[in-house]
Amino acid sequence: MLKFISVVFCFIVSFDVLADEPITPLVPIEGLSPDKVKLGQQLFNDNRLSKDNSISCASCHLLSKHGADNRTRSIGINGRQGIIKTPTVYNSAFNFVQFWDGRSRTLNQQVSGPIHNPIEMGSHWLEVIDKLSADPSVAIQFKTLYDDGLTAANIADAITTFERSLITLHSRFDRWLEGDEKALSANEKQGYQLFKAFGCISCHQGRNVGGNMYAYMGTMGDYFSDRGQPITAADYGRFNVTGVEDDKFLFKVPSLRLAALQRYFFHDASERRLVSAIEVMAKYQLGRNINEQDAELIAAFLRSLVGQHPLLESQ
Repeated sequence: MLKFISVVFCFIVSFDVLADEPITPLVPIEGLSPDKVKLGQQLFNDNRLSKDNSISCASCHLLSKHGADNRTRSIGINGRQGIIKTPTVYNSAFNFVQFWDGRSRTLNQQVSGPIHNPIEMGSHWLEVIDKLSADPSVAIQFKTLYDDGLTAANIADAITTFERSLITLHSRFDRWLEGDEKALSANEKQGYQLFKAFGCISCHQGRNVGGNMYAYMGTMGDYFSDRGQPITAADYGRFNVTGVEDDKFLFKVPSLRLAALQRYFFHDASERRLVSAIEVMAKYQLGRNINEQDAELIAAFLRSLVGQHPLLESQ
């Protein structure tokens, strides 16, 4: 029953509708302090946030690619492998919750997760603060920007401020939404129409083309049984946060803004081809069999969603 409600909810939710379209252009977040963005970027690339000084946020979120890494599972300290595919950090400020299971309501809360996770950075705030305090230049920056200086909250704030600047603007699709008819090819426009007609838009809409709701993985079919791999704790999704049985296999719907740049797809990284991922989603989320030609057209539309950012080189 709850899965049925989820499907119905998908079809009625729509955010930021512009010109009768369920997707709206991305816009920069206003009012960010340039100095805090600069400090946050510095910390985002600082290995001292990890226990053994071996990895940084940027180790798993490659900003020159698509804001995540090219692995099925990211590698943390001591070579330990994560349990779920790393999502992109680009445009994450527009997600209604953070992490696949939504365990953090805000970006600020999210920062603590990897730092304290024993298989990611394996550290803790006191240890991080001690390391950074020993660096006079870092201590001075915090003293200048924050009344109370170098604290866990202020480290998280600086990193979050930087992350809020990671918006991929001026995609060809956004330019089309804004009235530039020549921004999209005929195939891309047809792909967008199919994306709406098949029902993909029901869960992937709004400015982030997703990231604003939960949905069950396998709403219209037994994805996990057909996958042919044992179910892991990561597959339980939202259940791991709430302990509610009906929340098993419930995940935050990911943004598709940079999906075309990904190497792997889904929380379990089980697909490597964009077209194949579209076909899988159609089958298990919409109960439809989409032929390869239509999937290719939808993939063409998804490629038009890739926007621009000074740190994003692969476009």
